[in-house]
Amino acid sequence: THTHASQLPNTGLFGTSTLLDWLKTYTFPLESRYSSLSHARRVYDRAVTSTLSHGTTTCAYYATIHPESTNLLADICLEKGQRAFVGKVCMDCKEICPDYYREESAQASLEDTKAVVQHIRSKDPHGELVQPIITPRFAPSCTKEALSALGQLAEDESLPIQTHISENKGEVALVKQIFPNSTSYADVYDSFHLLTPRTVLAHAIHLDQTEMELIKRRGSGISHCPLSNTSLGSGICPVRRLLDHGINVGLGTDFSGGGSCSILTAARDASGVSRLLSNFEQGNGKGEEESERMKLSVAECLFLATRGGATCLGLEKRVGAFEVGMEWDAQLIRLKSVPEEGGVDDGEDKRMDEGIVYCWGNESWEEKVAKWMYCGDDRNTRKVYVKGRAKLQKTPKRQETKEKEHNTN
Repeated sequence: THTHASQLPNTGLFGTSTLLDWLKTYTFPLESRYSSLSHARRVYDRAVTSTLSHGTTTCAYYATIHPESTNLLADICLEKGQRAFVGKVCMDCKEICPDYYREESAQASLEDTKAVVQHIRSKDPHGELVQPIITPRFAPSCTKEALSALGQLAEDESLPIQTHISENKGEVALVKQIFPNSTSYADVYDSFHLLTPRTVLAHAIHLDQTEMELIKRRGSGISHCPLSNTSLGSGICPVRRLLDHGINVGLGTDFSGGGSCSILTAARDASGVSRLLSNFEQGNGKGEEESERMKLSVAECLFLATRGGATCLGLEKRVGAFEVGMEWDAQLIRLKSVPEEGGVDDGEDKRMDEGIVYCWGNESWEEKVAKWMYCGDDRNTRKVYVKGRAKLQKTPKRQETKEKEHNTN
């Protein structure tokens, strides 16, 4: 539910910076290069292939401020058959955005956004695979005129919206400074009609009680991005509290803030940070029972990665579960069984082409799933289906070797 396709080349690069410094040092210089379509194709092709290879059938992508390369990202998603929401990033505020990477005006931002919407709808009129999504980067990056125009466009054209909220304490303070008449970060978006049932808000670490209640009333969803939250030192999102408020929550990889394009890694990290939060809560005087509730189970983390995300994106009736009448979005997972007689197939073990999830024959179904979530990776993903069609199929290396030997003979 939250990925920056343009930032793939910077994955793993953040040094000791926090959000606002990271944007200036790493992100804005990289994203400014996407006026080049050859550069955009090189990156976007790999970004879509990578997320597909990790089992992601549906992805919400941020592109850059450049409409032509944003259109290219949508085209690549269609070519590869991945369901996607593709958004041209909007950022026109002179006080926040650098001169070399900023839209000329609110009107220019609006017109370029309309052009992207028109392009995507011309390629996929009914949004069966790819849909445009309104994408103000975050409130400080946009003028009030731009936020107002984008909110109106979303309403007029029934478009989904994606943006960031309360990722970093410095960011929250900046919002308060820029929008002194708003009661909160969430209120800024609400005042411009950007909080809707089709809005996905990334991070949401530092929301207060009033903001949670407002987001619940508007029906907006939250994209929980545990890896980038920790990588940039932003904090730990209290997912249990969001769920207790009845807010829809999905998972995001948020690369390059997050160091992986794997939604399985995001599920694993969601579990880990919830356990840390549980420990912190108990250390801050919360009761043991209340602290324990902060932990997310394996089942809950996988729910966030599937049905939770589908609900945030308004696709809960189409994907996210195996139910009659829903579209067949799935991945085929293969886990490695250790032979009872012992011994190692030396060639196979060196290749490790089936990953490092070992099954010994005594695991329950739930235990196998837990092993996969905590230890699995893209090597376990053998096939990926979108709308019933295989979009990715991997052949185990030992099978490739046998086929080559057969063909040689």
